[in-house]
Parts: sequence; C-alpha cells; structure tokens
Amino acid sequence: MSRIGKAPIKLSSGLDVTITDGVVTVKGKLGQLSYTLMPGITIEQEENILHVKRSDDSKSQRALHGLTRALIQNMVTGVSEGYKKTLHIFGTGYSSEVIGPWLKLILGYSHDILLQIPQGLAVDANPVPRSKGTRSDFTSIINIQGIDKQLVGQFAAEVRNCRPPENYKGKGIRYHDEYVTIKAGKAGSK
Repeated sequence: MSRIGKAPIKLSSGLDVTITDGVVTVKGKLGQLSYTLMPGITIEQEENILHVKRSDDSKSQRALHGLTRALIQNMVTGVSEGYKKTLHIFGTGYSSEVIGPWLKLILGYSHDILLQIPQGLAVDANPVPRSKGTRSDFTSIINIQGIDKQLVGQFAAEVRNCRPPENYKGKGIRYHDEYVTIKAGKAGSK
C-alpha cells in the first residue's frame, strides 16, 4: 500500500465529516469543503479516524490512493486551522493595497496591476512604516488567508508572478521565507 494513502486521518473534536454518494464533506469552525471521490477509492470512518481504501493494486489506483488521502487531510486542516501565505514586496516606490474585491499592486511598471481576490480568501496589504533609526528592506506585506490550500497557494503564486525577485538588487515580490541570492554586477565581478 501507499505509505501516504494508508496513514489514518485523525479528526479533531469540532469537525463533522459526512460521506454520501462518493462526496466527502468536511465542516469545521472556519467553513465547509467538499471533494468528490475518484472511482475505486472509498473512505471508512471509525469514530474520529478516517481510512482511505482502494479497490485494487493497479498503478492508477495506487496514485489516486495517496492523492485522495492528502487532499482530505488538507481539507481537515483547512477547516480547523486555515492556511496563510505571507509575501513581502521589496523595492523603492513599490506598494500594495486592497480596494474592495481587488488587490492593487504598484511595482514600477507604467501601469498599476489589479488582481481580483478569489471568493473565500481574505487578503490584507500593510505598508511597512519608514522611521528613523530602523531600516526595513521591504516596503509592504501581503497576507493571504483561506481554508482551501490550493486556492491560497495559487493566488499567492499569481501575486508573486507579477514581479518575481531579481538577482542584482533583490527587488520584487517574494515569500516571507524565500531567500534570494544577490549576484555581483559587472563592476563587482572584476
């Protein structure tokens, strides 16, 4: 069996899981998510533990076994704790703000970039204040929160793709834990 697929999914006390007609629905304190099971995959529930089972040992069933278990575990974590991605904007004059259902990015282009915030995500953009005595390299912080792990990661990747970090000055948008190696320019390489 798949090492990921055979691992049990432990449910916390505040979760409600229902399985009807091949659709798994997970309700928690933060919301509700559902997933339609692929053919040949079943779920057995014992009190506070879910087990994902497959019909045979074909290659496609083994692949779907681990995938289904991982997706349901992500749903359980999402409705109980939620997911969060933090992005930092580096660069003089670069900024971001939330205007209604839009995220406005000012990234040194001739135009501002407007990204529509997907339904189910909470996005806030905070400028980093510049004060005497303290120096912060980044100018703005964007926090993306939601219960759907795929949606949070996809929107964070779209925001980062508007101006990925470059290697000479480090300007651009990067994840809070991303490290960018700064290269020496032509003058510094001699």
